[in-house]
Amino acid sequence: MAEVLHDHGFNLTLKPQAAEMSESKPPTPTPGDTYKGWLFKWTNYIKGYQRRWFVLSNGLLSYYRTQAEMGHTCRGTINLATANIVVEDSCNFVISNGGAQTYHLKASSEVERQRWITALELAKAKAVRMQAESDDSGDDCPAVPPTPGQGGGRNSEIQSTLRTLNSKVEDLTTCNDLIVKHGSALQRSLSELEGIRGGVDMGEKIRQVTERATLFRITSNAMINACRDFLSLAQNHSKRWQKALQVERDQRIRLEETLEQLAKQHNHLERAFRGATVLPPSYSNAALGNKGSVSGKGDASDEDDDNEFFDAMEDPAEFITVPADPKYHRRSGSNLSGISGETGLDDQSFDELSLASNPESPQPLELEPIRQRRTRIPDKPNYYLNLWSIMKNCIGKELSKIPMPVNFNEPLSMLQRLSEDLEYYELLDKAAKCQSSLEQMCYVAAFTVSSYSTTVHRTGKPFNPLLGETFELDRLRDCGYRSLCEQVSHHPPAAAHHAISEKGWTLRQEITLASKFRGKYLSIMPLGSIQCMFDKSNNHYSWKKVTTTVHNIIVGKLWIDQSGEIDVINHRTGDRCHLKFAPYSYFSRDVPRKVTGVVTDKDGKAHYVLSGTWDEKMEFSRIMQSSKSENGTEGKQRTVYQTLKAKEIWKKNPLPEGAENMYFFSSLALTLNEFEEGVAPTDSRRRPDQRLMEDGRWDEANAEKQRLEEKQRTTRREREREAVKVATSPEDGTHQDSYQALWFEKIDDPISGEALHVYKGGYWETKDSGSWDTCPDIF
Repeated sequence: MAEVLHDHGFNLTLKPQAAEMSESKPPTPTPGDTYKGWLFKWTNYIKGYQRRWFVLSNGLLSYYRTQAEMGHTCRGTINLATANIVVEDSCNFVISNGGAQTYHLKASSEVERQRWITALELAKAKAVRMQAESDDSGDDCPAVPPTPGQGGGRNSEIQSTLRTLNSKVEDLTTCNDLIVKHGSALQRSLSELEGIRGGVDMGEKIRQVTERATLFRITSNAMINACRDFLSLAQNHSKRWQKALQVERDQRIRLEETLEQLAKQHNHLERAFRGATVLPPSYSNAALGNKGSVSGKGDASDEDDDNEFFDAMEDPAEFITVPADPKYHRRSGSNLSGISGETGLDDQSFDELSLASNPESPQPLELEPIRQRRTRIPDKPNYYLNLWSIMKNCIGKELSKIPMPVNFNEPLSMLQRLSEDLEYYELLDKAAKCQSSLEQMCYVAAFTVSSYSTTVHRTGKPFNPLLGETFELDRLRDCGYRSLCEQVSHHPPAAAHHAISEKGWTLRQEITLASKFRGKYLSIMPLGSIQCMFDKSNNHYSWKKVTTTVHNIIVGKLWIDQSGEIDVINHRTGDRCHLKFAPYSYFSRDVPRKVTGVVTDKDGKAHYVLSGTWDEKMEFSRIMQSSKSENGTEGKQRTVYQTLKAKEIWKKNPLPEGAENMYFFSSLALTLNEFEEGVAPTDSRRRPDQRLMEDGRWDEANAEKQRLEEKQRTTRREREREAVKVATSPEDGTHQDSYQALWFEKIDDPISGEALHVYKGGYWETKDSGSWDTCPDIF
């Protein structure tokens, strides 16, 4: 609507709205020009062509080393609006923008190259057209309402809206100029009116002031109306644009989901096809259905390996397994006695054979009922605290030196977490009964993996034990073992653990945690070795732990991953099991948290294959024959193992009901902090801050935690002063800590060649007598 102001020859016209926005249905949005895929990019003469992930979107071609980098690191971008695209041969093409950037690219096939060329040409044409439209900003032609089916309908509608808004802005500018002009004139008239003393000119001056005041009022009203129109127009079209943007987002999400589903179906069909063509017909169904094998496909040819593309972060499998020849599945009387021979069984369990040859004496009758332990703890309170606000100033520091409130803890100490390694003690019981050291190695390896199953959801930090703190786990009556842990050092923090079983095995370990906060994630590197000894066979095993990584420290939901390699070594026979914990990758084709391993003898001959996940189960199968395949991915040679049917050796126990409200504790973890009579005064169950946290009194727990830490620092300073007094010279006593562990003694371990704290005895005898006079007062 136009507004015209007429006053004394002055004509003020506010421009009408250029065109009313059409109320008709907006045109259907055209599909986007996003295109993604793998291409080989020339890097240099040393590395040649390297596989990179390219993304074409909005006229820009960007590339990344892997798909995982798309969220944070772009390696390069080229604008197609000014780029030149040249095809060199059937697979190669070049993109250049005049010398500043040049990409020499190669596709996997001529068809793939043509797809990219077509997408690039279309994107370039669209980018050039959009750039020309943006440069042509001086076009004053009236907007034409878009018509259904018109190719540029959406762009025309946007241009029309922009011109209308620009017209309103010009109206506002004109009104502003007039208000300034009439305001100044009105101010001058008022000043002149004040200077007139009286006379004939008084009436004329008053009339001029009245006229100018009227003009100022009219102009102000026009300004208000123009502002109202502009605001209303902007609000209406803002809502329409928001709806259109949401429609575009929803469509993009649907397209991405469809593309991901198609990619999965393609991958499944590709694997099924390869499995059907590589294996003989008698093996194909078994190979495709065998979940216990390390890989889902058989040995492929060079051509298959060359055409198969793996994610750049994913390492190719070192070996693959296929079902053994049917001749190995025939039972005979000779192979019933020796499982570790060259032939084996397919259906009969290895446990049954080894245990049948070593019958155990009948268990004595229980004279009194086994203690019923608790199955619940108080639910975790919903206290919010920003982890980043505490951790942002601690990047690169040792985790044990970062003061943390109990809000990020779980009501267990590190000593109790170490004792949780015994949750699947039955694996060691079975290993103690094995006649073959190679079978025994399989159970020991499964035991090492099982200790990580409790960590998958446990994002809470355990309490750092105080120096001299202990924890006993006496399960002698119900499980046949008893365990003792003691914090033997504070800087660096180190805990010693000793467990002994009536079934004929002993487990000991000394773990020192080295941890670093890297900003986005937290790495925890356990240092030290774990050793397991079996009385009957005198087999002595040792291994180390893998690295634990806590992700999404800054933003997102915390999650834990285990990655690295473990070598379980039998020092008596020379047998070895090499376990590999694959790091989690969203783009990996393998199952998450995958673990694979091979058991070999002292000569390096493989006898068993283990596979599974560290958070669910492990399986093992006997190797009947092995051979080397032709070069596979990246030129690495792989080993093909023909194996018997896989057997489940370990499976994770289900979590108790409501575990998500109880720190995701397992059934064993729920009982670890349950108070027991007769334990040492230094036992973790007696720790007050940990008990207060379990009861949900977190504020009191934080105060108590600070008191205990200050008491420990005071005790350490007194101990250092005493060490200086008794030293023979000032140099000898400088910064010496004379603390000696109470139940463990430090020795030079002949197996690892390192200093190790081993149990020296006396704890259980002291508990029986009830005399704890030698225990320090740490709480």
